[in-house]
Amino acid sequence: MEKLWNNNYKKVMVANFTMQFAFYLLTPLLPLYLSESFGSTKDMIGLVLSGYTITALLFRPFSGYVVDSFPRKKVLLVCLSLYFILFGGYLLASSLLMFAILRTLHGGPYGASTVANNTVAIDVLPSSRRNEGIGYYGLSNNLAMAIAPTISVFVYKYVHNFDVLFWLAFIVAGIGLWVDYTVKLPEKQLMKDKKAISFDRFLLLKGWMIGLNIAFFGFCYGVLSNYLAIYGKEVMGITSGTGTYFLLLSIGLIVSRLQGAKSLREGRLTRNAGEGIILSTIGYTLFIAMPNMIGYYGSAILIGLGNGHMWPAMQNMIINVAQNNERGTANSTLLTSWDLGVGLGILAGGTIAEFGGYASAFWTMAAIHVVGFGLYFLATKQFFLQRKRTASFT
Repeated sequence: MEKLWNNNYKKVMVANFTMQFAFYLLTPLLPLYLSESFGSTKDMIGLVLSGYTITALLFRPFSGYVVDSFPRKKVLLVCLSLYFILFGGYLLASSLLMFAILRTLHGGPYGASTVANNTVAIDVLPSSRRNEGIGYYGLSNNLAMAIAPTISVFVYKYVHNFDVLFWLAFIVAGIGLWVDYTVKLPEKQLMKDKKAISFDRFLLLKGWMIGLNIAFFGFCYGVLSNYLAIYGKEVMGITSGTGTYFLLLSIGLIVSRLQGAKSLREGRLTRNAGEGIILSTIGYTLFIAMPNMIGYYGSAILIGLGNGHMWPAMQNMIINVAQNNERGTANSTLLTSWDLGVGLGILAGGTIAEFGGYASAFWTMAAIHVVGFGLYFLATKQFFLQRKRTASFT
């Protein structure tokens, strides 16, 4: 069996960890930052924070095409350099407008960097271990999600200074840039006929149903991740539970990815995805239906377990309806769909919370996840089975 944990694969995972760590270090507390520093209302917070995701959404389709058409390492380093530099801009933002502009601009290199780094990870994996390797790669996201919010809450609790968090994110992003600089990539097949530009070069149309389905789940995560801290503080009276929530969610993600690695290696993609969607649906519903400590922290574990099964399975599904020279486009399609859902979730969640309260926003979140559940079992699963490129995926 070919070696999975080669040096380049490990470096790409470390670089992805640092990139996601910098992102998750700020995400949980930005609503509080906007509220405390600029006196922003709930709907204004949603509008400002959604700009990041919307920009990532706009950049990702083009970044998929660029990653498939030009040397991936050069594309990755340019995107990561911009991602790193813009963290320093938060330290200079002296008004809500300036912060909103910087936050919106930052989404572009983040979206492009995640596509490029995901695709580089696939390039350095041996073909026989690709399904399994993609599943393990996500652990770098999960570890960042587990550690960063906990550190963020801890630091803010003792220094009560957001500039410290901005500096920390800036430094960690710089480390990731250096690590990716040392990665050595194999020769790859560039996309041919660059002059023949078509819509399918930017979004993988043959995987549109998978992308649509993941957008529903992204919507739910957008509502949960961005309004969890304020909901816990204002509605449930939990002042320091955000870090613990994300820690439990990430433990669930890590456990499910490790447990599901064998299934991915054996090609049981639709089963893994289905099991994950069921668990996540229960978790999102429990979060709002049982507004106490059991429902609050129990939902974190269930959502983590569910997403840890669902995400790598659906990523493998969309990659396996694409050609080898469409991997960047496949990754960008899935991530663009997720961004679209997250952005809509942030925007809608803030608007609904402003007029109907946070409970209404989270009930909407649970309902949308149920719709995504139905879409997968009624349409997406069969869509994939009819279009997969090999016969070993069930």
